[in-house]
Amino acid sequence: MGATYDGWVTVTRKRVLLAAPRGYCAGVDRAVVTVEKALELYGPPVYVRKEIVHNKHVVSTLQKRGAIFVDKTQEVPEGATVIFSAHGVAPVVHEEARALSLKTIDATCPLVTKVHREAVRFADEDYDILLIGHEGHEEVVGTAGEAPDNVKLVDGPDDVANVEVRDPSKVIWLSQTTLSVDETMETVSRLREKFPKLQDPPSDDICYATQNRQLAVRQMAPNTDLMIVVGSRNSSNSVRLVEVALEHGAAAGYLVDYADEIDPGWLEGVGTVGVTSGASVPEVLVRGVLAFLAERGYEDVQPVVAVEESVLFSLPHELRHDLQAKSGVEATTLRHDAGSLH
Repeated sequence: MGATYDGWVTVTRKRVLLAAPRGYCAGVDRAVVTVEKALELYGPPVYVRKEIVHNKHVVSTLQKRGAIFVDKTQEVPEGATVIFSAHGVAPVVHEEARALSLKTIDATCPLVTKVHREAVRFADEDYDILLIGHEGHEEVVGTAGEAPDNVKLVDGPDDVANVEVRDPSKVIWLSQTTLSVDETMETVSRLREKFPKLQDPPSDDICYATQNRQLAVRQMAPNTDLMIVVGSRNSSNSVRLVEVALEHGAAAGYLVDYADEIDPGWLEGVGTVGVTSGASVPEVLVRGVLAFLAERGYEDVQPVVAVEESVLFSLPHELRHDLQAKSGVEATTLRHDAGSLH
């Protein structure tokens, strides 16, 4: 990790730039605590439709505590408790749950719910809704399901050429909450070239946490030889962080679930390692990466603070009601001391 010049050896200074904010956003925290509290209150098993959040460690830990994850509502036994994931579900899923007499707890992130309401509002006004997002992603499926006759998916800038609308004067765009800000705005720019009267959503759809984590990476990337993003491959916002790092100057970038997935060869000749994590990643996994790096000489850890976050969401009202009935106190805010997931 050095070079020789006229007999002198220069040693690469090893350091870690640690992004802040990183890891759990308020919506993920709310969803994970919802499953934990439901298991405590009702006892296992508690069923969860789809992964509660897109993170291997979170899902496997909750499975060990008694959560059962299913792909379809029909896999839940009649009359059982089912939790809907943070990504949201279409109205048809609520209908399926009612048909099976399921007790439902909706852990949809409130920011996703906001996009759902926007879709319903503009469908009621008979707009064509151009939903920017990734085909097949659970959040996109749920949002599109709110207004299937009006929503048209736009999967990135290259998909704009395929978009057709009924009335170019009544078009609005909405977006998946976990996208790259840069790519989304490029998509919007191309859509506006095609549809000059395209309207913007009433408020920003890309969630504050997604934007803040991308902002921290953008600040770090130009000074980073290697960016390590902790997150799962099915986590849209985690994948975007790697892309943002590479677009803004990082020499290399990789996505890992755990520290043992890091290839020591990535560190050859590397002075500065950037470390961050997606919005569904518990901090314990970041600590594992920092320990791995420290063992290899990267003990100097410098925080890069892009913005301070203080957002908290109340637990789902169905769960709050049952918690209050049991304890006699109002259980509205989240606790951040729930073991290894926090």
